Amino acid sequence: MNITQATTRRAAQRAPMQALTLVERLVKRPLFGCQMCGHCILQDTAFICPMSCPKGLRDGPCGGTDVYGMCETDAAMPCVWLRIYERAERMGRMDRLMKLQDDLDWRGEGSSSWLKLIKRAVGRDGRLSETERAAGS
Repeated sequence: MNITQATTRRAAQRAPMQALTLVERLVKRPLFGCQMCGHCILQDTAFICPMSCPKGLRDGPCGGTDVYGMCETDAAMPCVWLRIYERAERMGRMDRLMKLQDDLDWRGEGSSSWLKLIKRAVGRDGRLSETERAAGS
């Protein structure tokens, strides 16, 4: 097998995964502000991506907002965590905000969290727990 054939074969093998990642990005970015970090926690942050915070804070606000709730880093942007808290309160999901999140593995940036969920499901005969179904958002 020459290099061209090997490259074509690898591209054909990766195409379905890349297509799923593209679909996930096209769905989640407009709906949730998803930044495709590869470790989705939307279910714990009232379906607002905390990675859209200019500081990338996953466990809560920095405390650097002004009196109007605007971000100290980008004064034209409302604080992401203020939006998360307000929505969580309306949804009755404040308890979810108390969960300490795992450290983010930046090697997964740009990758699909849906693909990881599918791989886990296939590994267990297609059965998902309640938590895993919620994590696929």
